Amino acid sequence: MVTEVREFAGLPTAQRRDSVVEIRATKGWVPVSLRELWEYREVVYFLAWRDVKTRYVQTIFGPSWAIIQPLVSTLIFTVVFGRLAKMPSDGVPYPVFALAALVPWTFFSSSVTKASSSLTAGGFVNRIYFPRLAMPLSSILANVLDFALSFAVLALLMVYFRVVPTVNVVWLPFLLLLAFATSLGVSLVLSAMNVQFRDIRHALPFLVQIWMFATPVVYPASLIADPFWRAAYALNPMVGVVEGFRWALLGTNTAPGATLIVSTVVAATLVVGGAFYFKRMERTFADVI
Repeated sequence: MVTEVREFAGLPTAQRRDSVVEIRATKGWVPVSLRELWEYREVVYFLAWRDVKTRYVQTIFGPSWAIIQPLVSTLIFTVVFGRLAKMPSDGVPYPVFALAALVPWTFFSSSVTKASSSLTAGGFVNRIYFPRLAMPLSSILANVLDFALSFAVLALLMVYFRVVPTVNVVWLPFLLLLAFATSLGVSLVLSAMNVQFRDIRHALPFLVQIWMFATPVVYPASLIADPFWRAAYALNPMVGVVEGFRWALLGTNTAPGATLIVSTVVAATLVVGGAFYFKRMERTFADVI
């Protein structure tokens, strides 16, 4: 990994040819350089746009899959949990209740799934140097388009069921940022682990599935009444995101409150801890891959 590059941009051309560029491996815990990541922002944009294009190349429906998947899931959940299991929905129509949770959850699950394998796909890591953080970050950014499309469907469904959003809708940008931060923190840890342990890609679908049922996607968080379990439940940052989306859009009485605060703290911890762990493992990526 490049940790020190001594450039001589201010020297004449003749002297610049004789200059030495020193590349040394890192040791110990390495701080995250946001400045370096910003300097390579065009690489992040290129990788994100590449992911968007390759995702839908040679597909019949193209970006419509971002709409079809949550709609089909909403239909299944409505029949199984809304009609058969009679799951409560906080006083709103169950299809809107389910889709309001599926929109941020699909963004999270898709981001984690794709970003976790970003380092081992593409063959860039052992060819050229750029901040490796750009790869999981770009994979998550590529899912913003899918989020926008599925959110548009949610808006249409709200119009159909005559559900009017509340003034709390101003919190949506923060809630999306919280979902983004949670996705990034988890992806940084899993993508770094996936380089060393390829079992991660096999275990990830089970992890995401278990995580979904540990998040109030098909049921309301109000079903958990015990204070101890409710506090433990809030340690899942996606609980604050999902409940926040329903509270902001559907006007449910389950305001996130303390849950949102705990989710924010946990998400921030995931991002900081994941970034330092990622940088710690980064120097071995090229050798292992």
